[in-house]
Amino acid sequence: MNIDMSSWQGRIDPEDGDNGMRFHQKVQPADTENEPGVTLLGFACDEGVFRNKGRMGARGGPSEIRKALANMAWHHRLPIYDGGDTHCDNHDLTKAQKSLADNITQALHQQHFPLTMGGGHEVAWASFQGLANHLIQIGISIPPRIGIINFDAHFDLRTPSGDSLTGSSGTPFAQIAEFCASQNWPFNYACLGVSRTSNTQALFNKADELNVLTVEDHQLHPTSLQSIQGSLATFIEQCDHLYLTIDMDVFPAATAPGVSAPAAHGVDYPMVEALLKPILNAKSEHGNSKLRLADIAEYNPRYDIDGHTSRLAARLIWTILRKLNTTFTNKEYRDDRSATG
Repeated sequence: MNIDMSSWQGRIDPEDGDNGMRFHQKVQPADTENEPGVTLLGFACDEGVFRNKGRMGARGGPSEIRKALANMAWHHRLPIYDGGDTHCDNHDLTKAQKSLADNITQALHQQHFPLTMGGGHEVAWASFQGLANHLIQIGISIPPRIGIINFDAHFDLRTPSGDSLTGSSGTPFAQIAEFCASQNWPFNYACLGVSRTSNTQALFNKADELNVLTVEDHQLHPTSLQSIQGSLATFIEQCDHLYLTIDMDVFPAATAPGVSAPAAHGVDYPMVEALLKPILNAKSEHGNSKLRLADIAEYNPRYDIDGHTSRLAARLIWTILRKLNTTFTNKEYRDDRSATG
């Protein structure tokens, strides 16, 4: 494994000792890992965005997010490993998604929390496959109830067809729904921040048919927060495992200009952070974290302004990893394997 660690550079404050550490001083290449922690994976791909007629450039996202995260202050305890990037060569999206899914499965087998940095939202099909493969390989005896929670201006429920027959950034959750139907698994999907102006009535109809928990962008404001948190809590309660995916285009274009499809309305960061709390705090009946993996999608550095979007993506990752310090232990993954097998 050849992992490029050149993005992990930043300020050093030797006079502060261990209390002056930053991310770039703590991240290790995954080929040197020796204890469970967090594995950061890059999905350097925008083939799905191209097929979905979006703005190209998302393949450069992982390295720029690393650079933004590198100089952030270290207030964490879990070991953090960099597992390198998966690239999409020769427009072979299926191969790239399988490769990333295999890396995610391996990380889960090794009792790591995989967090993937995209890349287009076609990353979601790879992420879900990685978790599904892990659960199948550890010998689950009943259909797993996997809850997908997507912060996104788009449903990404387009039916694969034409040039996108094998998938695009607009099809991942339709592909997941088809997989779940073929396996007789329940399909549990929540999409928070949907823009009605960016999704046709056909997509809203499909979301209704699939019983998607839908919250539109204009509904996400402080006066409705408690009600939405209640709906989200009910959704989480009905799931055994959670997969979190955040599309950077859920934020307003003024906050996150570096995306493939900028949002005119969007959702403010404090609202997203408030809704992340019940997801990050969710526990199973055994007291273990329900959140098994996460990804950040659709960051496009080609259109970013002064690093606004990369820093926001890095802040989201920082927040997720900070919370994992109190919810992730070696014991959790051992318990999950015996509980679902």
